[in-house]
Amino acid sequence: MTTFREGWHTALYGPDGFYRRERPAAHFRTSVHASELFGQAIARLARAVGADEVVDIGAGSGELGKVLRAEGLSVLDIELDDELPASLTGLVIANEWLDNIPCDVAELDENGVPRYLLDDLSLGNVVDGNDLAWLHTWWPLHEPGDRAEIGTTRDQAWADVLHRLTDGAVAVAIDYGHLRASRPPYGTVTGFRDGRECDPLLDGSRDVTAHVALDSLGGSLLLQRDALRALGVSATRPSLELAQTDPLRYLSELSSAGEAAELLDPSGLGGFGWVWTANGDDTVRRASRALSA
Repeated sequence: MTTFREGWHTALYGPDGFYRRERPAAHFRTSVHASELFGQAIARLARAVGADEVVDIGAGSGELGKVLRAEGLSVLDIELDDELPASLTGLVIANEWLDNIPCDVAELDENGVPRYLLDDLSLGNVVDGNDLAWLHTWWPLHEPGDRAEIGTTRDQAWADVLHRLTDGAVAVAIDYGHLRASRPPYGTVTGFRDGRECDPLLDGSRDVTAHVALDSLGGSLLLQRDALRALGVSATRPSLELAQTDPLRYLSELSSAGEAAELLDPSGLGGFGWVWTANGDDTVRRASRALSA
């Protein structure tokens, strides 16, 4: 009997798993791919909190690191399933990392009992222990057939990051997610391949992902659109006068405004959550100022 989480892990990270063979950028688009404005905003945050180094967890092909290095920062790239170093300094960014940490899925059976979903989508053992406590606290199920992604593995992974922060370090998890008041009743597990959403088959042929229960991570939470605006990203279009006086600059600023609009779109990337934690009172104050509009 294989749980959905075990099948999910094998599909992504097993010997023939998706991430052993594929480049993430070929299959889905993140804020890093949408515009260099995202990386430049991260660089401004690093400088605001006094960080000389950025740790990029789930670095993929290193697109964020390229922008940050161009901004004069040192970057440590960590792949999706790499071991974390014993200590983490500076600014730690986990952009769309937690959604790719496999988690157990629970479904409420016909008797109102939550059971683990198996990789063949049948129901297995009754959910108990810490997983059951997590469901009760963060994602209560109400009707037979309701499903939830149990966030204990994501919470533990993020807690492990926070445990490694040195004094003065800041960690930010950036992901699409939801809050307790508005959990989707049937869960969010889905697949992506070739830039399109698809069925989440556990055969290694596609990325399998699920939204993150952002509020269970702890820390301070804000929307990406608010964070990026505070960090200077603006979708304001240049004046038409500029088109007459400096057409090349006008076109450049117009393109930049379009990219910013995608990053700030509340129905898309702008609706992502930023969950941040700083280690040290002075660093908390710096991060709070930097991320306040």
